[in-house]
Amino acid sequence: MMQNQMDDGGNKSGPWEERFKDGKLSGSGVFSDGKRHGEWAFYFRSGDVKASGRYMDGELNGAWIWYRESGRLLQAGDFENGVQTGLWKRYHSTGELMDVGEYFNGMKTGEWKYYDDGGQLTRTTNHKGRSKR
Repeated sequence: MMQNQMDDGGNKSGPWEERFKDGKLSGSGVFSDGKRHGEWAFYFRSGDVKASGRYMDGELNGAWIWYRESGRLLQAGDFENGVQTGLWKRYHSTGELMDVGEYFNGMKTGEWKYYDDGGQLTRTTNHKGRSKR
């Protein structure tokens, strides 16, 4: 199947590759009716993965993971229709956990734990998680 094609309505359709100005791959996945859909991956100029996850009808959906240029984890969490939901974790550049907690309707909810770059718990907070919608 050919890449970077437009459908009869002028919408991006099928397998797609996005490029930096210098021609290096910056992202790859599939478009459906002009919207990102299914598995996508985004890259640093080095070619290493920057982020990967799924889209549904142009919205982030399901598990996503982001990396630092060093290759270490930056953050990981879930989306539902483009809104953060469920367990999220962020990491220091040292690789140690930075914070962990739950999202509900895009808002932090419940207990969140925060750690220093050595992995020591520094504080715990509670969030009410009011909806943004």
